[in-house]
Amino acid sequence: MCRGLESLPTTCLERAKELKALFGGFLQKPDLSIIGHSHKTDKLRLNKSEPLKWKESFENLLSNQNGLCLFRAFLVSEFSEENIAFYLACEDYRITKPSSKLSATAKKIYEEFVCSDAPREVNLDHETKAITKKNLEHPSQSCFSLAQEKIYALMEKDCYPRFLKSTTYLEISRQVKSG
Repeated sequence: MCRGLESLPTTCLERAKELKALFGGFLQKPDLSIIGHSHKTDKLRLNKSEPLKWKESFENLLSNQNGLCLFRAFLVSEFSEENIAFYLACEDYRITKPSSKLSATAKKIYEEFVCSDAPREVNLDHETKAITKKNLEHPSQSCFSLAQEKIYALMEKDCYPRFLKSTTYLEISRQVKSG
């Protein structure tokens, strides 16, 4: 299933460590803002309410780049990083313009995450796997929609509540609240 920390992109792992360090420094500053540098050398702006918004909804967490990186690092520690990797691969695939590469990309996603014995197999029921496989006969940008919805629901119901109870998130939110 999950290959552990080595399967997490180095930039995301570095970013998660950076965020933890940045939030710690951020909480010590009276102006309640911090500017750091990401791996891409663009400025990273964090504000005091950012981690608290992640608790409002799973969508808020995923739509925030900093929240997504911390959540992904959390999933690596929980040995379920394949869920977010699949979800993000589907998002990228869904917004891909139709081209001759659509079929090859769909096949790659299917073989990496969906088929039985996939190296990063996600937890999907037999019916969803069958529908997804059938959708690959005529690949479209929506051929993974059902599987992606199921994995999103799984993460929202299972992984997200655990993330909100994690030591890292609780520490950050506690410090922000008392900040």
